[in-house]
Amino acid sequence: MTTPSLAGHAAASSPSRVAWEPPLYETREFFPKRTRYCFCLTVLNEGDRLRNQLARMQPNAGLADIIIADGRSTDGATDPAYLASMGVRTLLSTSERGLCTATRMAVAYALEQGYEGVVTCDGNGKDGVEALPEFLRLLDEGYDLIQGSRFAPGGVHTHTPLERQVAIRFIQAPLIALGGGFHYSDPTNAFRALSRRFLVDERVQPVRRIFVRFNLQIYFIYRAAQLGFRVTEIPVVRVYPDDGTVPTKIVRWRTKLLILRELLQVVIGRCNP
Repeated sequence: MTTPSLAGHAAASSPSRVAWEPPLYETREFFPKRTRYCFCLTVLNEGDRLRNQLARMQPNAGLADIIIADGRSTDGATDPAYLASMGVRTLLSTSERGLCTATRMAVAYALEQGYEGVVTCDGNGKDGVEALPEFLRLLDEGYDLIQGSRFAPGGVHTHTPLERQVAIRFIQAPLIALGGGFHYSDPTNAFRALSRRFLVDERVQPVRRIFVRFNLQIYFIYRAAQLGFRVTEIPVVRVYPDDGTVPTKIVRWRTKLLILRELLQVVIGRCNP
């Protein structure tokens, strides 16, 4: 194991020399780059949910380098020594808030490191990470965006709040299909794969300051379909706890209305370069 390095990143370097606006972040690297693809988990104080997820990822840990994109958790789950022991390659940390800020940070790092594709996933334990090999297989076949769906044939979801099911199926999915031209059955699911070809296209430019809260998750799937990239869905598992708790940062009505507003902005093209 190499000695962890600590470095700040700003907008100075860009693989494509277009708009390149990652958040200010620090990097701790525990191992050199070992694979063509990386598996990026976004986290903020996920505790045992992250630990359990990393344990479940161990059988496939050699397929894609694991990157943790952290909003400076304080619960100890992102302790560098622990992450290194679990085979995590890199811990990225930023003080800038926002789910999409963390994703933007992870994408910027992945592109700078030369990965050929990125698989993104929440780090809160809900997702069936055992599906990783299928995402990588489809990246190998030339797909540019592979969307995980709990609602696709063969997909599984347990204890998904009814309110969320209604919003996804009858509001978000139709609006994105109307704007992008492809009907995703589970568009808000962050478990997806993205090709480097798609991410570095000058018509996409995902590393921009406009992506802070939730819009980048919507923008990825909308823009890929709209521009004619190869897109598809695969069935995945998403399980919420059976005790009634929902591990999510989307809890208040104000937040839900903000998501709807950002969704509308994406589908009318407000986030396009």
